[in-house]
Amino acid sequence: MAGIAVSTTINGDQAEFLCHPDETLLEVLRERLGLMGVKEGCGTGDCGACSIILDDRLVCSCLVLGAEAEGRRIATVEGMAQGDKLHPLQQKFLEHAALQCGICTPGFLIAAKDLLAKNPDPTEEEIRFGLAGNLCRCTGYDKIVRAVQDAASVMRGA
Repeated sequence: MAGIAVSTTINGDQAEFLCHPDETLLEVLRERLGLMGVKEGCGTGDCGACSIILDDRLVCSCLVLGAEAEGRRIATVEGMAQGDKLHPLQQKFLEHAALQCGICTPGFLIAAKDLLAKNPDPTEEEIRFGLAGNLCRCTGYDKIVRAVQDAASVMRGA
């Protein structure tokens, strides 16, 4: 079967790839483009481990076909840091020990980034709601919520 040629922008850089019609964007990002921060947890859109931002919208990449990336903008966890300088969310996740095994962490970071882009000063309830599509089996959610609250404060310059 012939591949579908796709041209897209990933983390601000132009990218081109060939994919099969039934290949998910998750598979393309990991297997064809080497972006290993995007994780497969469930493959059904229930866990959020594969979360990305697609044209300013938080989506589960396991539910998007690779061919649907044509002409779109994709943001993954790999695009958050600036060189060796961690994004404030990444730094606060470390400081608050808001991770253990790491499978869910990239999805939480992307979901939190999306939330804070839309609401720079969220309440705890808004953070919990904004992260509700992401599941963690190790740390629980309190440390994650505190890390997002702290990062939001830093990002606002408060």
